[in-house]
Amino acid sequence: MQDRGEEGEKKKIKIFLGVCLVCLLFGTVGYAKEKNINYGDGNNWAYAPIEKSAYDVDVFFIAPTVCLGNENQLNMNLDDSTLRRNFIGAINMEKDIYAQQANFYAPYYRQVSLFAYKVAPLTEAPCFDLAYQDVKAAFLYYLEHFNQGRPIVLAGFSQGADMVLRLLKDVYHDKSLQDRLVAAYAIGWRVTPKEVKNYPQLKMAQGERDIGVIVSFNTEAEDIKTSLLVPDMTLGINPLNWTTTDTYADKSLNKGAVFTDYDGKVIKAVPAFTGAYLDKKRGTLKVINVNTIDYPPVLDVFQPGVFHMYDYLFFYQNLKENVNQRIDAFMESHKLKQAS
Repeated sequence: MQDRGEEGEKKKIKIFLGVCLVCLLFGTVGYAKEKNINYGDGNNWAYAPIEKSAYDVDVFFIAPTVCLGNENQLNMNLDDSTLRRNFIGAINMEKDIYAQQANFYAPYYRQVSLFAYKVAPLTEAPCFDLAYQDVKAAFLYYLEHFNQGRPIVLAGFSQGADMVLRLLKDVYHDKSLQDRLVAAYAIGWRVTPKEVKNYPQLKMAQGERDIGVIVSFNTEAEDIKTSLLVPDMTLGINPLNWTTTDTYADKSLNKGAVFTDYDGKVIKAVPAFTGAYLDKKRGTLKVINVNTIDYPPVLDVFQPGVFHMYDYLFFYQNLKENVNQRIDAFMESHKLKQAS
């Protein structure tokens, strides 16, 4: 008699094979299988300033996963009004980190549903390609019609961070784009040494004011040895002391965890919430004395102690300050270049 674990594993494999077959046959399911999104239509932007740009810097933001999906929905249906509201809500939860002194752009895209992540690591499947197809199309449209040569902050959380990294690999071999990159905030997604080696334009942040770099970290408890997003190791930086060493940063350096709702309103703010250090082997951000009952994983793809859902919330004020620091550093650097 088979035990439940073996039966569950076989069921998971069957679902995975079925999902792969659907992807291979159709590219995606549900919404507009082969249709390109028209980003000249304002309805396909969650945020896009329609008036004259108020700032000298832009943020191009890519939303995290809000579509739960199922075997028949691997990508978000952009006609679903509830998903569209949730999509904007997820953006609003962190928009204030980035939009203090920048024009804020965020496209709708046929993001991959959570279900695809549950059955297997399908990052090479066509449903992921479709999501990136939309992000790239939106970014190229933004460059041609909105940007007007301004410096750019790329930003995304979770799936959004994955899409940020894909853009950097695919589009940022262009030197003129590299020169206009303030920083790329790819929070809650792994960046491997192999990727950095293979793509010279991927440069990891080493401090709080370097520019043209990737700012990334993945938060977890001290006892976590592996996770869905970081099965072995990643590169990152500590958002409390802005170093890439394993030096512990005391909670006194934490300028405030901020918990927000779908309107972007602050529900709770906690100064000096937690200290943190980078794990020497995993490269993940280890936090101290954060109760896993008070801060559960929320999604069943993560085990208790994987604080993925709180990556930016735990360090909200430090990130908000840092975005402005890097923008200021970029502007100062380019003023010096122009003067010389």
